[in-house]
Amino acid sequence: MKKLVLRRAAVGPSGRAYRIDYAKELNAAQYAAVMHDKGPALVLAGAGTGKTRTLTYRVARLVEDGTDPASVLLLTFTRKAAREMLRRAGSLLDGRCDTVAGGTFHALANLVLRRYGATSSIGLASNFTVLDQGDAEDVMNLVRTSFDVAKLKKRFPQKNTLLAMYGRSVNTGQPLADVIAEKYPSFIDETDRIAAIVRGYNDYKRRGAMVDYDDLLLYLLALTRHEEIGPVLRQRYKYIMVDEYQDTNVLQHNIVLGLSGPDGNVMAVGDDAQSIYAFRGADVRNIHRFPEQYPTATIIRLEENYRSIQPILDVANAVLQDAPFMFDKELRSTRGDGEKPMLISCTDERQQSRFVVERILEMRESGTPLSKIAVLFRSGFLSFDLEIELGKANIPFKKFGGLRFAEAAHIKDVLALLRLTVNPRDAVSWYRMILALEGVGQKTAAVVVEAIRDAEDALHPKVSLTGKAAASVMSLLDAIRTASTYTTAGERVDNLVAWYKPVCERQHDDPQRRWKDVESLVAICARYGSTSEFLTDIALDPPTTSIEDIDPDDHEQEFVTLSTIHSAKGLEWGNVFLIWANEGTLPAARSADSEESLEEERRLVYVAVTRAADDLYITYPTVILERERTDVLGRPSRFLDAVSRDICPTFLLDEGESEDSA
Repeated sequence: MKKLVLRRAAVGPSGRAYRIDYAKELNAAQYAAVMHDKGPALVLAGAGTGKTRTLTYRVARLVEDGTDPASVLLLTFTRKAAREMLRRAGSLLDGRCDTVAGGTFHALANLVLRRYGATSSIGLASNFTVLDQGDAEDVMNLVRTSFDVAKLKKRFPQKNTLLAMYGRSVNTGQPLADVIAEKYPSFIDETDRIAAIVRGYNDYKRRGAMVDYDDLLLYLLALTRHEEIGPVLRQRYKYIMVDEYQDTNVLQHNIVLGLSGPDGNVMAVGDDAQSIYAFRGADVRNIHRFPEQYPTATIIRLEENYRSIQPILDVANAVLQDAPFMFDKELRSTRGDGEKPMLISCTDERQQSRFVVERILEMRESGTPLSKIAVLFRSGFLSFDLEIELGKANIPFKKFGGLRFAEAAHIKDVLALLRLTVNPRDAVSWYRMILALEGVGQKTAAVVVEAIRDAEDALHPKVSLTGKAAASVMSLLDAIRTASTYTTAGERVDNLVAWYKPVCERQHDDPQRRWKDVESLVAICARYGSTSEFLTDIALDPPTTSIEDIDPDDHEQEFVTLSTIHSAKGLEWGNVFLIWANEGTLPAARSADSEESLEEERRLVYVAVTRAADDLYITYPTVILERERTDVLGRPSRFLDAVSRDICPTFLLDEGESEDSA
């Protein structure tokens, strides 16, 4: 049995004895944040600087100082994050933090509306129904159908697009017409009709006592401004802490202002350098304007990084050094030096994929678990070629953000077209593509597929159709017949995608984004001489999508992580590859339209770099072939210009001796 030892208790400003020695457990900046009492505070928490630890200890410190736990409100962006912080705080004080109010903005809104909604001017019954994403889309579709948009004889936004338009308007504070003009210009002529459908959607919800996710926040904001209920809420929640403040949208920011009131007992914790979710409505200006809206705010910078070695942080700091409008901070490693990151120039995408695969295999052989390795990229389609190479090398992986190579609907369509040039009796592929045709329903598709099966020549079936259906089916048959006359896979896919493009544009509300995936598929396919060989590689070596796909008898159940940078935020790995770090890819070419978009791309590079703890490899192909473009982009991202080669040396890849000749 261990001997009991007396330890002098630390004493706080209130004179209370602390169970936790905060000064010993925290660094100076963390301690300053934890001991901050009343009044507004902005904690600028750089990547890997112990943000969660700081929030957890502040909750515990407030409770130790006699604050009623129920008056402490901790707002996060995921339930998991809230539960984890409260669990840690509870473990510090033997459960005394169990009644701290913690959760997402939406969870808080639901709680408050159940309690006060019926008694306020918003008149929301306490038994209201919350619609999830799928339910909300179904309601929108019901209203959309009632407007008989099918008679318009032209493309009209689908239910999910309509809901996205409305949601962006609500969360950014932009008028719906501006959202349509900026984000959905192809539907600008339908602005009035879209607005009418959105009004009908809101009326439908009100009549049925239903709210969607956006309504929860709208109603909560209304209650914070309510003459009677607003003061009640501010009296109840005396200490407010908001995690990841850089990710708040205009609506959430206004809710925080409404809840904090004149006392401003709010602590915003975040990192403007990690604001990368503008596409979800997040507004980095919220964190930048915090000191203006709370002039007495204390600003505390967390700059001691516990994750990465200093050479990696040197790259991260250099990426940000020319960024305008940013809070000053410089990350310092507590781990010291190590291997410098490498900037690697690859001849083309194929060589880039080979390098990543070969280096992963070397790491694996030297004892590095695959789970400690991640490959990051700007957009999901940029990993397609790498997925094929990993499959060939029998390296299991799991992908986050974006779809697997052959999972996206538009990629499945192109693969189906290619399969038909190899096997014209592939009924499944015929059925898929015939259903995609204009004027063709399931019954007609079944008739056509049956005729193809019975025909002596599958590409010349005897089908009795009239009108639009006949023209559509003949167009598809002609496309397959023409493509089949070409020898190489590249020539075939070129012809097929030319036919498919209007189909894609008609079927999807976001064809431009999807077409980047198709272009990536075309580039990969063009490397194959044989269409059959390409399709065989896709069919026999599909990318691993989950741990469950690994052989259960294989006790080495681990995988490399492939992830978009957006999906990697908040995570870390020992060894990170950042691929496609090209100008025109990172930053994306479309981001050049505005300084705001361009600066968010810079922050993406910063987030990607700071995911690495021990080793960082940044790669870029020097030759990039893209369809429908006359320019070839082959230089590193502009955001790497400020990174000196002393910090991150450049390497060229050369073809060495083959293994057979070695």
